Amino acid sequence: MITINCPKCGADSRLSLIQSSYHGPHKCWKCRALYTIKIEHNQVISLEPLSQEELDKQRQIEELKSKFGRQQFPND
Repeated sequence: MITINCPKCGADSRLSLIQSSYHGPHKCWKCRALYTIKIEHNQVISLEPLSQEELDKQRQIEELKSKFGRQQFPND
C-alpha cells in the first residue's frame, strides 16, 4: 500500500497497485486536484500538477493508441 500526500491540501491517499510501477493521472480525493504521478518499486518518484485539459489530451491519446492497437492491417 502506497501513501500519497497531496501537495495542495495535505490529505493522504492510499493506493494499492498490482504492479510496483505506475505512471499516469491521480486525483486527490479531498480537494480534487489533478496530478501526474510516477511510482517505481512502490515509491512515489514524482508528483506534478496536471490541468483538466492535459488530462483530456492524455485520455484521447490513450484511446487512439488502444483503437489502433486493436486494428487489423491487411497482409499481416
